[in-house]
Amino acid sequence: MSSKKTLILNKEQIRQKSRRIAYQIIEDNFDEPAIVLVGIADRGYVFAQRLQKLLAEIAPDKSIELLRVNIQKSKRSLESSTDANIDIAKNKVVILIDDVLNSGRTLAYGLGVFLNVPLKRMRTAVLIDRSHHQFPVFSDYYGLKLSTILKEHVEVQLEEYDNTEDAAYLS
Repeated sequence: MSSKKTLILNKEQIRQKSRRIAYQIIEDNFDEPAIVLVGIADRGYVFAQRLQKLLAEIAPDKSIELLRVNIQKSKRSLESSTDANIDIAKNKVVILIDDVLNSGRTLAYGLGVFLNVPLKRMRTAVLIDRSHHQFPVFSDYYGLKLSTILKEHVEVQLEEYDNTEDAAYLS
């Protein structure tokens, strides 16, 4: 892997893309009284927290619930845990959120958490979609769609998690 990092999103661009995603979520779910944001730990959850704040500003009349999902990515079978009962998503719109969509494995595991919960609708949101899908999972809302080669790596840094300024790098 190359040690050279190329900045692909700075702090202001991440803020703008986050705001745009929040507006798209509201537009697509205008008639819904409640939306459940499901953030995949760790950076996906931080991104979901930010979207929750933006959605509360844009549509203060909507109920925006937040759920954290921890997924064991190193396992071949689905092993996950949540910070609240997944029944809060029952018959509601659910937005599954992560920082980067690469192969789709993480989002596919995240979708699997809700297989036995009757949902109104399930959507996905990511800050960066790398377009290297190995699973039939695609982003409904994304900040940046980026075509990369498989050897390249996308790294998202979020202030709340990484204790550094927001940025996304390609290395």
